[in-house]
Amino acid sequence: MAMEMRLPVARKPLSERLGRDTKKHLVVPGDTITTDTGFMRGHGTYMGEEKLIASVAGSVERVNKLICVKALKTRYIGEVGDIVVGRITEVQQKRWKVETNSRLDSVLLLSSMNLPGGELRRRSAEDELAMRGFLQEGDLISAEVQAVFSDGAVSLHTRSLKYGKDVDLSCPARTRHGFAPSSTHLLTYPEAHISQLGQGVLVQVSPSLVKRQKTHFHDLPCGASVILGNNGFIWIYPTPEHKEEEAGGFIANLEPVSLADREVISRLRNCIISLVTQRMMLYDTSILYCYEASLPHQIKDILKPEIMEEIVMETRQRLLEQEG
Repeated sequence: MAMEMRLPVARKPLSERLGRDTKKHLVVPGDTITTDTGFMRGHGTYMGEEKLIASVAGSVERVNKLICVKALKTRYIGEVGDIVVGRITEVQQKRWKVETNSRLDSVLLLSSMNLPGGELRRRSAEDELAMRGFLQEGDLISAEVQAVFSDGAVSLHTRSLKYGKDVDLSCPARTRHGFAPSSTHLLTYPEAHISQLGQGVLVQVSPSLVKRQKTHFHDLPCGASVILGNNGFIWIYPTPEHKEEEAGGFIANLEPVSLADREVISRLRNCIISLVTQRMMLYDTSILYCYEASLPHQIKDILKPEIMEEIVMETRQRLLEQEG
């Protein structure tokens, strides 16, 4: 049996490799950000002795006169327009509880989603009895944040069939994936129904590493698609050849995924983990560049520290060249 032995190698800190121009202003709780009273206090800061002090560990961000601290590791805090991926954790009376990587559990009401086939009518007792036929524990759904309430709870909705239900390739048994319950959000599906996005793999990262964009649904040229949830849940799945929008959305696509598609998905998954390890922002361009940089290496070797550092540095260099 082949055995690989590795020796520890001292590597330079990331800040030294990047240079001084790319260093961020990092703070820990209690650090003084500024003594200038002309700035406004934002999230992650508080005033003490006429000084602006950090209340969380993270990077300082300035927008005109507003100063806030973006936490490096935190639970998801909803904002209007965010795309989220969540997992059904419990079926209750006329509602589902959904895990969305936030402090409270999310709630999907039976009356807030369309029935199979897009039928519009009042929900009956038969519909309530058939709730597990629509969604059950372990199912993944995607939705968009519609509103944020004062207590931190958010209202979600789906406007098209790009939002819907997913099947996790990495876990045939739905009950094997159980994330710790987190936030009380309200999930609403007023204008569309749950749709089957196909089989795929879920990757969980810190929400602070997902870059906010106009769209978070990306069909990559490598043959796979990704949903970059603002809540830190990233869904990777084979790009469907035909998108059926009139099937009602409850038809589960359980066809076997080809070996080539599985290899692409596995490579993308390892590339995302590499970017997260090096604290790089995740969006379609960075993921694609990292994927292309990893092609000379085998999929299983991407997570080796030296190879991970190599492909991420190449990705960072390409992004810097692109930005000019």
